[in-house]
Amino acid sequence: MENAYKTIAERAAGQYKEKGSRFLAFGFPVTDETTIKSIIISLRKEYHDARHHCYAYRIGPGPYQYRTNDDGEPSGTAGKPIYGQILSHGLTNILIVVVRYFGGTLLGTSGLINAYRTAAASMLDEAVIIEKTIGITCNLSFPYALLNGVMKVIKEEGVAYTNPSYDNSCNLTVSIPKSILEKFRGKLVLLEKVVCTEISEDPAGQLNPFQ
Repeated sequence: MENAYKTIAERAAGQYKEKGSRFLAFGFPVTDETTIKSIIISLRKEYHDARHHCYAYRIGPGPYQYRTNDDGEPSGTAGKPIYGQILSHGLTNILIVVVRYFGGTLLGTSGLINAYRTAAASMLDEAVIIEKTIGITCNLSFPYALLNGVMKVIKEEGVAYTNPSYDNSCNLTVSIPKSILEKFRGKLVLLEKVVCTEISEDPAGQLNPFQ
Protein backbone atom coordinates (compact mmCIF):
# COMPACT_ATOMS: atom_id res chain seq x y z
CA MET A 1 0.00 0.00 0.00
CA GLU A 2 1.23 3.46 -0.89
CA ASN A 3 1.65 6.25 1.66
CA ALA A 4 -0.48 8.69 -0.32
CA TYR A 5 -2.84 8.82 -3.28
CA LYS A 6 -4.41 11.32 -5.68
CA THR A 7 -8.11 12.12 -5.94
CA ILE A 8 -10.32 15.13 -6.73
CA ALA A 9 -11.04 17.71 -4.06
CA GLU A 10 -14.75 18.16 -4.77
CA ARG A 11 -17.50 17.60 -7.30
CA ALA A 12 -16.54 18.67 -10.80
CA ALA A 13 -18.28 18.70 -14.17
CA GLY A 14 -17.50 18.72 -17.89
CA GLN A 15 -19.24 17.99 -21.16
CA TYR A 16 -18.78 16.90 -24.75
CA LYS A 17 -21.04 17.15 -27.80
CA GLU A 18 -20.96 14.91 -30.86
CA LYS A 19 -23.50 14.74 -33.71
CA GLY A 20 -26.34 16.04 -31.59
CA SER A 21 -25.62 13.87 -28.55
CA ARG A 22 -24.62 15.57 -25.31
CA PHE A 23 -22.38 13.85 -22.79
CA LEU A 24 -22.45 15.44 -19.33
CA ALA A 25 -19.63 14.24 -17.09
CA PHE A 26 -19.63 14.48 -13.30
CA GLY A 27 -16.84 13.55 -10.90
CA PHE A 28 -17.13 12.95 -7.17
CA PRO A 29 -14.61 12.16 -4.41
CA VAL A 30 -15.87 8.96 -2.75
CA THR A 31 -14.58 6.36 -0.30
CA ASP A 32 -17.31 3.71 -0.17
CA GLU A 33 -19.84 1.93 -2.38
CA THR A 34 -22.84 3.10 -0.34
CA THR A 35 -22.06 6.71 -1.22
CA ILE A 36 -21.48 5.75 -4.84
CA LYS A 37 -24.89 4.08 -5.12
CA SER A 38 -26.56 7.11 -3.55
CA ILE A 39 -24.91 9.51 -6.01
CA ILE A 40 -25.88 7.40 -9.03
CA ILE A 41 -29.51 7.18 -7.85
CA SER A 42 -29.57 10.95 -7.36
CA LEU A 43 -28.19 11.61 -10.86
CA ARG A 44 -30.69 9.21 -12.43
CA LYS A 45 -33.48 11.20 -10.81
CA GLU A 46 -32.02 14.59 -11.72
CA TYR A 47 -31.37 13.57 -15.33
CA HIS A 48 -34.30 11.18 -15.67
CA ASP A 49 -34.85 12.11 -19.33
CA ALA A 50 -31.33 11.08 -20.40
CA ARG A 51 -30.77 7.90 -22.42
CA HIS A 52 -27.77 6.54 -20.49
CA HIS A 53 -26.04 7.04 -17.14
CA CYS A 54 -22.66 5.33 -17.53
CA TYR A 55 -20.01 5.31 -14.86
CA ALA A 56 -16.76 4.01 -13.46
CA TYR A 57 -15.23 4.21 -10.02
CA ARG A 58 -12.12 3.25 -8.13
CA ILE A 59 -11.83 3.29 -4.34
CA GLY A 60 -9.11 2.43 -1.85
CA PRO A 61 -5.40 3.17 -1.84
CA GLY A 62 -4.71 -0.53 -2.58
CA PRO A 63 -5.96 -3.12 -2.96
CA TYR A 64 -8.39 -1.23 -5.14
CA GLN A 65 -12.09 -1.81 -5.69
CA TYR A 66 -13.40 -0.72 -9.06
CA ARG A 67 -16.32 -1.14 -11.40
CA THR A 68 -17.45 0.02 -14.83
CA ASN A 69 -21.00 0.20 -16.15
CA ASP A 70 -22.15 0.80 -19.76
CA ASP A 71 -25.84 1.25 -18.83
CA GLY A 72 -27.16 -0.08 -22.12
CA GLU A 73 -24.43 1.20 -24.42
CA PRO A 74 -22.55 -1.48 -26.42
CA SER A 75 -20.25 -3.45 -24.11
CA GLY A 76 -16.95 -1.71 -23.41
CA THR A 77 -17.83 1.58 -25.11
CA ALA A 78 -18.64 3.69 -22.05
CA GLY A 79 -17.54 2.42 -18.62
CA LYS A 80 -14.11 1.29 -19.75
CA PRO A 81 -13.07 4.54 -21.47
CA ILE A 82 -14.29 6.44 -18.42
CA TYR A 83 -12.24 4.16 -16.17
CA GLY A 84 -9.28 4.63 -18.49
CA GLN A 85 -9.25 8.32 -17.62
CA ILE A 86 -9.19 7.47 -13.91
CA LEU A 87 -6.17 5.25 -14.50
CA SER A 88 -4.35 7.64 -16.82
CA HIS A 89 -4.57 10.39 -14.19
CA GLY A 90 -3.50 8.00 -11.41
CA LEU A 91 -6.62 8.65 -9.33
CA THR A 92 -8.56 6.68 -6.76
CA ASN A 93 -11.47 7.30 -4.37
CA ILE A 94 -13.31 8.78 -7.32
CA LEU A 95 -16.58 8.19 -9.17
CA ILE A 96 -17.16 9.49 -12.70
CA VAL A 97 -20.64 9.42 -14.20
CA VAL A 98 -21.32 10.41 -17.81
CA VAL A 99 -24.94 11.17 -18.66
CA ARG A 100 -25.84 10.92 -22.36
CA TYR A 101 -28.65 12.68 -24.15
CA PHE A 102 -29.06 10.91 -27.49
CA GLY A 103 -29.03 13.21 -30.49
CA GLY A 104 -30.58 10.85 -33.02
CA THR A 105 -27.38 9.83 -34.81
CA LEU A 106 -25.56 6.60 -34.00
CA LEU A 107 -21.89 7.19 -33.25
CA GLY A 108 -20.59 3.65 -33.71
CA THR A 109 -18.21 1.82 -31.40
CA SER A 110 -15.17 4.06 -31.92
CA GLY A 111 -17.32 7.19 -31.73
CA LEU A 112 -18.85 6.15 -28.42
CA ILE A 113 -15.49 5.25 -26.92
CA ASN A 114 -14.09 8.63 -27.93
CA ALA A 115 -17.15 10.49 -26.67
CA TYR A 116 -17.17 8.93 -23.21
CA ARG A 117 -13.41 9.24 -22.87
CA THR A 118 -13.43 12.88 -23.94
CA ALA A 119 -16.34 13.74 -21.65
CA ALA A 120 -14.57 12.21 -18.65
CA ALA A 121 -11.35 14.00 -19.60
CA SER A 122 -13.19 17.34 -19.85
CA MET A 123 -14.42 16.91 -16.28
CA LEU A 124 -10.94 16.06 -15.00
CA ASP A 125 -9.57 19.15 -16.76
CA GLU A 126 -11.90 21.22 -14.58
CA ALA A 127 -11.34 19.23 -11.37
CA VAL A 128 -8.89 20.12 -8.63
CA ILE A 129 -6.64 17.11 -8.13
CA ILE A 130 -5.15 16.74 -4.67
CA GLU A 131 -2.90 14.29 -2.84
CA LYS A 132 -4.06 12.74 0.43
CA THR A 133 -1.85 11.14 3.03
CA ILE A 134 -2.65 7.74 4.49
CA GLY A 135 -2.30 7.88 8.24
CA ILE A 136 -2.06 5.63 11.27
CA THR A 137 -3.69 6.43 14.61
CA CYS A 138 -1.75 5.20 17.64
CA ASN A 139 -2.04 5.40 21.40
CA LEU A 140 1.09 6.28 23.36
CA SER A 141 1.52 5.21 26.99
CA PHE A 142 4.57 6.19 29.04
CA PRO A 143 5.71 7.28 32.51
CA TYR A 144 5.36 10.98 33.36
CA ALA A 145 9.15 11.27 33.59
CA LEU A 146 9.36 10.72 29.80
CA LEU A 147 6.79 13.40 28.92
CA ASN A 148 9.32 15.98 27.75
CA GLY A 149 11.14 13.42 25.63
CA VAL A 150 7.96 12.18 23.99
CA MET A 151 6.73 15.70 23.25
CA LYS A 152 10.12 16.53 21.74
CA VAL A 153 9.78 13.61 19.30
CA ILE A 154 6.21 14.62 18.46
CA LYS A 155 7.32 18.19 17.71
CA GLU A 156 10.33 17.08 15.64
CA GLU A 157 8.17 14.89 13.40
CA GLY A 158 5.24 17.30 13.18
CA VAL A 159 2.83 14.67 14.50
CA ALA A 160 -0.68 15.70 15.56
CA TYR A 161 -1.91 14.50 18.95
CA THR A 162 -5.19 14.54 20.90
CA ASN A 163 -6.72 13.29 24.17
CA PRO A 164 -3.68 13.90 26.38
CA SER A 165 -3.84 12.50 29.89
CA TYR A 166 -0.97 13.53 32.17
CA ASP A 167 -0.56 11.63 35.43
CA ASN A 168 1.98 9.20 36.82
CA SER A 169 1.18 7.27 33.65
CA CYS A 170 0.59 9.43 30.56
CA ASN A 171 -1.51 8.65 27.52
CA LEU A 172 -2.23 10.45 24.29
CA THR A 173 -3.43 9.66 20.78
CA VAL A 174 -1.27 10.52 17.79
CA SER A 175 -2.09 10.68 14.06
CA ILE A 176 0.97 9.72 12.06
CA PRO A 177 1.54 9.84 8.30
CA LYS A 178 2.25 6.25 7.29
CA SER A 179 5.44 7.34 5.56
CA ILE A 180 7.12 8.32 8.85
CA LEU A 181 5.62 5.69 11.18
CA GLU A 182 8.73 3.55 11.47
CA LYS A 183 10.99 6.57 11.97
CA PHE A 184 8.66 7.88 14.68
CA ARG A 185 8.61 4.51 16.44
CA GLY A 186 12.38 4.28 16.24
CA LYS A 187 12.78 7.53 18.15
CA LEU A 188 10.32 6.39 20.80
CA VAL A 189 12.24 3.13 21.26
CA LEU A 190 15.29 5.15 22.27
CA LEU A 191 13.31 6.66 25.14
CA GLU A 192 12.36 3.20 26.49
CA LYS A 193 9.15 2.42 28.38
CA VAL A 194 7.04 4.09 25.69
CA VAL A 195 4.30 1.77 24.40
CA CYS A 196 3.02 2.67 20.92
CA THR A 197 -0.17 0.78 20.04
CA GLU A 198 -1.82 1.07 16.63
CA ILE A 199 -5.53 1.81 16.91
CA SER A 200 -6.54 2.14 13.28
CA GLU A 201 -5.40 2.94 9.78
CA ASP A 202 -6.90 5.80 7.83
CA PRO A 203 -6.84 4.73 4.17
CA ALA A 204 -9.34 7.43 3.20
CA GLY A 205 -6.79 10.12 4.05
CA GLN A 206 -9.08 11.97 6.42
CA LEU A 207 -6.33 12.99 8.86
CA ASN A 208 -6.72 16.74 8.48
CA PRO A 209 -3.30 17.75 9.86
CA PHE A 210 -1.65 16.17 6.81
CA GLN A 211 -3.80 17.61 4.00
